[in-house]
Amino acid sequence: MWAIAGVIVISGLCAAIEMPSLKGQKKEQWVFWLLLVLGAGLGIAFALKVPIPNPLDLIAFLFKPIGYWLHNALQPSQ
Repeated sequence: MWAIAGVIVISGLCAAIEMPSLKGQKKEQWVFWLLLVLGAGLGIAFALKVPIPNPLDLIAFLFKPIGYWLHNALQPSQ
């Protein structure tokens, strides 16, 4: 519970510190809020011990068939 409160407090402090410098920049504000909410959500999920998948697993899943195809395509003919 304290870890979740800490994540929320630190996120609020980051927003309070950074928002004055982003005045009048709509696109940058949207990106800032998106990344802040995403990071806070991941921090809360980590504090609740929710299993968070590794991004490299997705990359390996996507590129493994391409690697097999390249391996087979580049094999010398017999």
